[in-house]
Amino acid sequence: MPPTLRRSLLAEFLGSALLAAVVIGSGIAAQRLSPGDVGLELLENAAATAAGLFTIILMFGPVSGAHFNPVVSLVDASFGGLGWRRALAYVSAQFAGCVAGAVLANGMFAVAAVSISTKHRASPSHLLAEAVATFGLLLVIFSLARSRRATAAPAAVGAYIGAAYWFTSSTGFANPAISVGRMLSDTFSGIAPASVPGFVLAQFAGGAVAIAVLRALYPGVTPHEAADVILPHPDGRADAPLPGRAR
Repeated sequence: MPPTLRRSLLAEFLGSALLAAVVIGSGIAAQRLSPGDVGLELLENAAATAAGLFTIILMFGPVSGAHFNPVVSLVDASFGGLGWRRALAYVSAQFAGCVAGAVLANGMFAVAAVSISTKHRASPSHLLAEAVATFGLLLVIFSLARSRRATAAPAAVGAYIGAAYWFTSSTGFANPAISVGRMLSDTFSGIAPASVPGFVLAQFAGGAVAIAVLRALYPGVTPHEAADVILPHPDGRADAPLPGRAR
């Protein structure tokens, strides 16, 4: 395995694990600190997730691009920003990371390492919300890359996900790997296994619509620009240097 790919996969695994730990851990903390006040619990969970996502992207973005999301990686591959094999390797690391992060979050709050959620969410309105949340996330990410404003991505992505907690009925998962991770914690942020397939399908549907809309809005998106999603990072070539190093 090329050294750049090893580093990228480690970054995607660790970033996804930390993201899942932030989402689930802050949900547990909110539920314990503000019992019975669901609105306040959601506010605390959303604020922690937005801030955590911002910092996690800054940590790992220069290594892997900080995708942490299978839909982002596969859409990026469709624009030529990642090779398909590299994208599929990213997806595997993201799912593994989110599972590990869920176990970590449970352990930090002294609950069972794996507790299957019983919170059913897959109503038609929830699935529509997931498609919309994912669609919007991809528009934010790719419009910034296309307009050469990738440096704004950490703040923009964090802000969008924080807002999606509130403007979508599903609380804006927008990420299949996170959906699987949250299935493993029967806490505030959890989702029942029966709801996960619908969420994942809705998220990929949102990604498919986003591809069509992005091609209409930005018909000149190049593989080089797509490679800067979410932050500039090594491309798919085995000999690719880290950003800032001479080729």
